[in-house]
Amino acid sequence: MAAQRRVLLLCGDYMEDYEAMVPFQALLAYGISVDAVCPGKKAGDVCRTAIHQFSGNQTYSESRGHNFVLNATFDEIDATKYDGLIIPGGRAPEYLAMNESVVELVKKFSDSRKPVASICHGQLILAAAGVVKGRKCTAFSAVKPVLIAAGAHWVEPETGAFCTSDGNLITGATYDGHPEYIRLFIKALGANISGSGKRILFLCGDYMEDYEVMVPFQSLQALECHVDAVCPKKSDGDKCPTAVHDFEGDQTYSEKPGHDFALTANFEGLNASTYDALVIPGGRAPEYLALDESVIQLVKEFMESGKPVASICHGQQILSAAGLLKGKKCTAYPAVKLNVVLSGATWLEPEPIDRCFTDGNLVTGAAWPGHPEFISQFMALLGISVSF
Repeated sequence: MAAQRRVLLLCGDYMEDYEAMVPFQALLAYGISVDAVCPGKKAGDVCRTAIHQFSGNQTYSESRGHNFVLNATFDEIDATKYDGLIIPGGRAPEYLAMNESVVELVKKFSDSRKPVASICHGQLILAAAGVVKGRKCTAFSAVKPVLIAAGAHWVEPETGAFCTSDGNLITGATYDGHPEYIRLFIKALGANISGSGKRILFLCGDYMEDYEVMVPFQSLQALECHVDAVCPKKSDGDKCPTAVHDFEGDQTYSEKPGHDFALTANFEGLNASTYDALVIPGGRAPEYLALDESVIQLVKEFMESGKPVASICHGQQILSAAGLLKGKKCTAYPAVKLNVVLSGATWLEPEPIDRCFTDGNLVTGAAWPGHPEFISQFMALLGISVSF
């Protein structure tokens, strides 16, 4: 059996929220070890993140995202112990590119020809390290002048989902391109994906939790699955606002506005039989979706047909309302325990909060810190694997 791959994630304050967490948790779900570090910080410290999106203005807006917890210490990093490097975008690269220890670290990865993946504004660091000269490279369009000045062969991103690769260097324009970006990176690490091609449906609603929709959505797309997202009374191309739920010292989670999530299919006229599995994100959306009879019928169709269903956090409120938890063993966000127990399920304590469980065709998780296990267990039900 091949040794487990190890990847380094280079973080900083106000890196883009999705651009840090999606690859971090996706790679963990695939069985890759990931260490997240930031100069001047140690394991257990927090990096604040930023939510960047286009909201009808001439450039992107910014708001506060989740707090990202580092799991390794920058000053203790030995680059030779890692197989690849990922650099998120956001505003962090602006100041990280001025840090000599960061520049030297990136040079070590580049010189050793290990895969380096950088997205959005992360390419500012690549330019500062002098590793883009003569290389094909894309980025968020505002980074174009710097990359050209650094001698890169600029590749215009036709859309925000555009990615390109040149040797060991993988670059992307924005987080919209995560599926291809992550797939290119794991394949550069030597990954083989088997069991791909599954058709998966996400049941969305307004103010679902931001990570709990996008992380599994893009993680499954990166594995070459066809993934659709629908919401009652909305259509393909419509958006659902999301919520950022985090613990910040209060007795319960805080809420901040998240990214707007674009739906990919129409709810009305949906044919559930054309999908292999269902995912139910948490957040506040399940509170009202559980009252929608069309939602209840949809979920029943998946569960009663034995297709894999993965539900996280407050998503189990929908399963409870549909009467589908009786006799099941499952977990949920602790505040949903009452719904779960009253519906006749056996409650499984999420200790720690990232614990997830599988019972038959049902995978349940308590909260977004459990995404790696949640996605991994769902992959097992789907027959999808990543091997090296």
